[in-house]
Amino acid sequence: SSGINAEWPLRPGDCIVKLQKSPSKNQAMKDMYSLAISRFSLPGEAGFPLNSVYARPQGGEVEKMRSYLTQCRQELGQRMVEKVFGDSDKPSKWWTCFSRRKFMDKTLTPLGQHI
Repeated sequence: SSGINAEWPLRPGDCIVKLQKSPSKNQAMKDMYSLAISRFSLPGEAGFPLNSVYARPQGGEVEKMRSYLTQCRQELGQRMVEKVFGDSDKPSKWWTCFSRRKFMDKTLTPLGQHI
């Protein structure tokens, strides 16, 4: 459960950045799925932005945490598409204005990698 706490505050920001660039709601769903299943760092691994706050998972917890977080990322992506696009085929300007803000000035996207 600490895995979800570790990633959750940062994930919506990455989703909004990606959704802002999606030309349609259908493409946004595909983009969110790709983002959800892409490789990501867990607490304790290089590239995880909140390593000073969360401990590395032990033993068999690593794959269990990765699987659980992938499911959470997929669900969040679907929900974000519904919020950001609503009934429209274009993203809401109100939601996309948050793409410029970062929670605690951090992101889950590694430096130099584009969403």
